[in-house]
Amino acid sequence: MSTDLRALYLDHIEAINAREFDRMAEFAHDTIVFNGEPVSRDDYVATMKQHMSAVDGFVWRLDDLLIEGDRVAARLTDTGTPVTEWLGLQPTGRSVTFTEYAFYHFRDGRFAHMWYLLDAQAIARQLAG
Repeated sequence: MSTDLRALYLDHIEAINAREFDRMAEFAHDTIVFNGEPVSRDDYVATMKQHMSAVDGFVWRLDDLLIEGDRVAARLTDTGTPVTEWLGLQPTGRSVTFTEYAFYHFRDGRFAHMWYLLDAQAIARQLAG
């Protein structure tokens, strides 16, 4: 049986945007390699929650999704308003819109590896005004 990675990834983004963190077991293994470091799924969820508590209204919008075998590449546009220090930057009351690139390696219908990169320079420029 093959997994429909497109549908699974869309469900993942929908769950994150809805703050349905209890659903992460549907998408991620118990232990994943996150930006090169092995972490528990709970640690991965804690990282997402940190982003969302620091950035009010944090939303991911999928712009591009490429799937090749068991690998997924996504280009997303993220938006929100930082309300506490985030990525080493102080909030200024300004909202930000920036690009995120995320790459996943799936195994048995859930991702085992994830890499992501945010456009931190764009965030810093927008916060500075």
